[in-house]
Amino acid sequence: MRIISGKYKGKRLLAPKKLPVRPTKDFAKEALFNILKNKIDFNEISVLDLFAGTGNISFEFASRSTQEITSVDAYYGCVKYIQKIAEELSFPIKTVKADVVKYIASTDSSFDIIFADPPYNYEIHLFEKFIAIIFQNNLLKTNGFLIVEHSKHTDLSMASNFRESRRYGGTVFSFFE
Repeated sequence: MRIISGKYKGKRLLAPKKLPVRPTKDFAKEALFNILKNKIDFNEISVLDLFAGTGNISFEFASRSTQEITSVDAYYGCVKYIQKIAEELSFPIKTVKADVVKYIASTDSSFDIIFADPPYNYEIHLFEKFIAIIFQNNLLKTNGFLIVEHSKHTDLSMASNFRESRRYGGTVFSFFE
């Protein structure tokens, strides 16, 4: 994987092969950040990266000068890798090893952007559950939004607060406000 833009534009990162992850493809990530750069000021937002995996999305925000990033993953190897890269590159990323649903149900923080990338075989009722918790617990700041990455075979348009989706190959980003 590589960082698309910002201070570390073009930097390649090699995650350990044993991690149970599927990093967002570069072309889909680039499309997502092209959408975001027209909506937000990266250095003035707070980001919550759920199911963070290799930290691919967190690193992209950090490279673009986002100063408040929290990355949550249940797998210790992922959290350890994100911490290692964040330290090496002096990225302001706080890592949390936790079950995502338990974390969002218990946190009292709020964020401008919440990005979630659960496994592509995640069941629809589980998507609906964590989306509902985010809105019920007011985890989004005013004018904030939730972005959920999922397979083209998953349709989230019926979920509460759905706004739109964008498809890039087999990857879909659904936006919620």
